[in-house]
Amino acid sequence: MAHAWLGTTYSLISELSLAAESTSKAYQLRDRASDAEKFFITASYEMQVLGDLEKAQQTFELWIRTYPRDRVPYGILGAVVYPPLGEFKKALAVARAQIEIDPDFPVGYLQLGFNAQYLGDLDEADRTFQRAAARKLEAPDMVPTRFDVAFLKNDRAAMEREVTGSQGKPGVDDGMAARQGFVFAYTGQFAKARDMAQRGVDLAKGAKQPGRAALIQASAASWEAIAGNVAAARQGVAAALELSHDRDLEYGAAVALALSGDASRAQTLADDLITRFPEDTEVRFVYGPAIRALLALNRRDPATALALLKPAAPYDLGAPLSSAPPGFFGALNTVYVRGLAYLAAHQGAEAAAEFQKILDHRTIVVSDPIGALAHLQRGRALAMSGEIGKARQGYDEFFALWKDADPGIPILEQAKAEYAALK
Repeated sequence: MAHAWLGTTYSLISELSLAAESTSKAYQLRDRASDAEKFFITASYEMQVLGDLEKAQQTFELWIRTYPRDRVPYGILGAVVYPPLGEFKKALAVARAQIEIDPDFPVGYLQLGFNAQYLGDLDEADRTFQRAAARKLEAPDMVPTRFDVAFLKNDRAAMEREVTGSQGKPGVDDGMAARQGFVFAYTGQFAKARDMAQRGVDLAKGAKQPGRAALIQASAASWEAIAGNVAAARQGVAAALELSHDRDLEYGAAVALALSGDASRAQTLADDLITRFPEDTEVRFVYGPAIRALLALNRRDPATALALLKPAAPYDLGAPLSSAPPGFFGALNTVYVRGLAYLAAHQGAEAAAEFQKILDHRTIVVSDPIGALAHLQRGRALAMSGEIGKARQGYDEFFALWKDADPGIPILEQAKAEYAALK
């Protein structure tokens, strides 16, 4: 499995950086290795070849029990195993252990910071980054993570400091441009969002990082599609797929295509993911179910969509690797799609509960536009249930977030018409 999808947040994974072919060969010969080397080889195989997070979790946890002073398993558990599984408290524990083992290794502070954010403890995240700064420690993805925390606290000055500090830093500036694009999309300012996303793509290409450029392009396509900007979404997908066919890239592209009504190409990408990654935890339980459920909704079959999403439920509140820099999309997607399915099935109360989950876990979703649109969708669900007063409140919350939105966005125009008809 290629490393591009890991994002720079997970730079520690470079310590398991064998190519998939080499990893498979090493795994076959692992009995010739020492005990310590066996952990390395087995973990590499489970992460890089299989993508099986549950198996990897067992191996890393055994590795820690056997060699408690080896920082590698702590780092990878806290970055790329526990967060997608929604095990943020466990991720905090291993991040703290990693800092104790090596207090001058910046990745431990990064992981402690973003996992505290996921849990909703923004003050703990701030304190963690202050501790790192006091030791003069920095890691590339501290910048977008600090930006996220500032966004969640509505601290515009802190956001601007991170933007300024990212400029001219390859591997940071492209992702920060993409992050700014998401913030604009979150408030319905799609013209500005497109400009920032394109800047991120151009910076990544200039740094000869086509995989990063493709992920940024797919991220933009995902929020274009969810807002109903069909042509822009399809164009973004086409541009992204010219650059890469990485795992998370194909997921974002398939979601964008399904939301924009291109079922055939979305199905092709879903089939490719499932064929290429048959044992991958996120493909099996998050990416595949989300895409297939959207395709079922395109066929006006909400019952099948809901059935397809059942295996995803234990992973609903995780932070998938597609949401790591520079991708930034995909967190709570299965929850959002399930809410759409309940709406299509005319089950308003159930739909409202799903969209409320998104609102209750804003620190995981951050600036993904589904966080703003959840207010609207919850309003629609409450209107369906006859709770008109509460429904109006949901619409009002959405309109407040989109007060500076560009005119003519399909989902906004539809929302205005629905609001006017509420009785």
